[in-house]
This record gives sequence, structure tokens and C-alpha cells, in this order.
Amino acid sequence: MLEIGIEAPKFCLPNQDEEEICLRDLSGKWVVLYFYPKDNTPGCTTEACDFTESLPDFEELDTIVLGVSPDTPKKHRNFIEKKNLAIALLADEDKSLCKDYGVWQLKKFMGRENMGVVRSTFIISPDGKIAKVWTKVRVKNHVSDVKNILSELSS
Repeated sequence: MLEIGIEAPKFCLPNQDEEEICLRDLSGKWVVLYFYPKDNTPGCTTEACDFTESLPDFEELDTIVLGVSPDTPKKHRNFIEKKNLAIALLADEDKSLCKDYGVWQLKKFMGRENMGVVRSTFIISPDGKIAKVWTKVRVKNHVSDVKNILSELSS
């Protein structure tokens, strides 16, 4: 797992509109990079809606919010339209970014094991370093926790 203070792994991934989003282009801004398992599932929908609802607060803190899952840009676009989301979603179809950030792990569910995304959030500082890490995120109150920490870090 990534540690606070180290350089954030670089990335360039397509968003829901198949536009490439690269970390290097976000230099000078705070970035909330959150990883989630799958579009249109209950926990992932709640988290995406919570981030969308709080987007004005993040924008006040000069922060970009990016969601990442292995879903395709088309699935992301459908998810955004269906749930009226205002955040960008990145398609990590080959799971390379999930692996770089250490969130692609063996998971156990109902007695079965399989590889999947462990819900995690990273705050990346304007100079490209990891400033905060949450792993095995519980969705309830998570976005307000992220806002509070970001507010402290950016002041």
C-alpha cells in the first residue's frame, strides 16, 4: 500500500467521454482519487452521489475529484447519466492503476475468493505526493471525512 509523502503513481486514463486524463495535467491542484469496484452497485452509487453532492465544497478547496474502476468509458457514461453525476470517472480496464495504487487485491465474499478492487481513497497534494490514504472504505460519512482532512491539509 502507498504511504503518505511518497510520489503518487502517475497515470493517464480515459474518462467517461474517452478523453485522456493525466495526473501530470493536474499539477498544482489537490486531487481526490477514489477507487471503487463497479458502476451501478449500491455502495458505489452512494459514494459517487455523495462526491457529486459535495463537489462545490471540493471546488472551493481547488480540488479535482476522480473516481476509478475497471469499468469501460461507456459504462461510466451510462452510470453518470443514470445517476446525474458531476464527477469524472476513469476507466482502468486493464487494472494497471488499481495495481499501482495497491487496491487490486484478493477479496473474500460469501465464502468465495476473487480478485477485485478494495474501495480506497487517496488525496494527492498539488506537488504530486500522497497526502492521505483510506483503505477498506466504508461509504457512510466517508466524503465528509475526506472534505475535513482536505480542508486541514490545504489550509
